[in-house]
Parts: sequence; structure tokens; C-alpha cells
Amino acid sequence: MALQRQIWLNSIVELLFASNTFAARSIDHSAFVTNKTVHVPNAGSAPSVTKNRSVFPASASQRTDYDLTYDINEYSTNPVHIQNAEQVELSYNKRESVLKQMKAALADSVHIDLALSWVPSGYAKVGTSGAATPSHLATTTGNRQAMTKADVLAVKNLFDLDDVPQEGRCILLDAVMYNQLLASLSESEAAAFNASVDAQRGVVGRLYGFDFYMRSTVFRVVAAGTSMPSSAGATDSAAGLAWQEDCVSRALGNHELFENEKDALYYGDVMSALVRAGGKYIRNDKKGVAVIYQVTP
Repeated sequence: MALQRQIWLNSIVELLFASNTFAARSIDHSAFVTNKTVHVPNAGSAPSVTKNRSVFPASASQRTDYDLTYDINEYSTNPVHIQNAEQVELSYNKRESVLKQMKAALADSVHIDLALSWVPSGYAKVGTSGAATPSHLATTTGNRQAMTKADVLAVKNLFDLDDVPQEGRCILLDAVMYNQLLASLSESEAAAFNASVDAQRGVVGRLYGFDFYMRSTVFRVVAAGTSMPSSAGATDSAAGLAWQEDCVSRALGNHELFENEKDALYYGDVMSALVRAGGKYIRNDKKGVAVIYQVTP
């Protein structure tokens, strides 16, 4: 039997992770990531205005301000053991691959939590209004109403009534809800939507003043859309997030790498990584943030 030649490539196919570019559209508190708690003072109610005042002296009152806080969390990977043989015999650089994967895994966990931290208790919500379509979330059953351009307009109306600034409005959708939205656009609307794509910033379209971002998954909410479930249920619905970039914050630290080189107990290297991060909605009145959830018909 003839001997056949084999070749091992000098690179490895890495795992895929969701896009997290949406996080840049927030107030950056990263300078405070080495602290335990971040305080965000909020101004109290504005004074009332009197036209043609005729009573003197005017009655003076004090303004009560608010102190919003959030904690910085520490995220760490489990250690990975790289045997000595793997460093000298493999055709690819496993050490480099492990480090890259650690950073991606940390980023994924951090940004999922970051998006959740932007959602206040008792959040404003908008339900979808499209045609019934099978639910795409794992563990769920039945139909949900599809995401449409009318739902984006409903969020715009909500933000307009709350005097949320026109600039810096964003929406994050999962892949299925995003594609449902695309399907609801006319040919001319789709052309304008796609013309605003900015790959560098991760923007995948613009509609009604909102920059759109997409990742494979975003949220799941209970059937009524009123809260995030503690565990997955069959009646849950997929949900996305709308926000204005001055109404939420992020604090992201640098990745710290820990390693024991030539560890005598492991006969190789042991590596792990850590990052500090946090964030929150930063308005006491909770304006500028809304959840878009798929309604159960």
C-alpha cells in the first residue's frame, strides 16, 4: 500500500463568539473600573415656574438629588493546562489560541451582563405587532409576533414623548428579530437601511433615527414582557433593547493574564485570565431605555 502524504496547517479554527460592538454606544466609566462601586448623581425635580408672579416673598424649596450606584464585578476564566508536548509537537500555537479564546469568552460574559445591567426594574416595554411566527428561543413553544418597522416607530414615539435626545438612539436585536425587521421593510426602505451600515462601528442599519446592532442572542422575557425569567421557560419570548447612549454606562477594564510557566506539578504551563467590568442605566427616572419583546398571539 502506498504511503499518502498528510499536512497539518499551522493555524487552528477558532470558536465563534457573538458581536459586542453595541457596548461602545454608552457613557464610558472605564476610568473607575479599579473601584468597587461607581456613584452616578442624578439631579432632582426642576423648580416650578410662575408666570407674572404677584406674591412675594416667593416660597423656597430644596431640591432632592439622587445617588445611583453600581458595583464593578470581576470575571475570571477557569485555568487551562497546556502540556509541554503540546507546545513543541503541535503545528499551531496552542498558547496563543488559548489566550485568544479566554479573551473572547470573558468579553462574551461581560457584555451579556452589561446589556442586562442597562435594563432598569419596571422598564418601559414595546411589544411586537407582526404576523405570528414560530418562537426561535430554545426551550420555548408556540408562536410569537414578528418584529416589524411599526414596532421601531412605537419605540421612537415612546422616546419622543420622554424627551429623549434624538441623537445617539440605538437598538440591539437578536439575529431572528433583526431579519424579521428586514422582511417588513419595503424595497426602498431596505435600500436606505442597508446604505447606513457601518461595519467599523458594528452598525447594521439605521431606521427612524435608531442605529441597529445585532448579536446571535440578546434577552428572553416572561410571556407578558414584564421581567427577565430566572430560568428558561416554554412561554418565554425573545426580546431586544432600545437605548440612548447618554442614558447607560459601561466600565470595562483590561484583561489580566495569569500563568505558571513550566509548572512542576503540571509538567507544562497553566494559564487563566481576569477582567473587571460593570455598567448600569444612569437615569433615576429610567428614561431612554426600553425593552422590545415578542408578543404571544
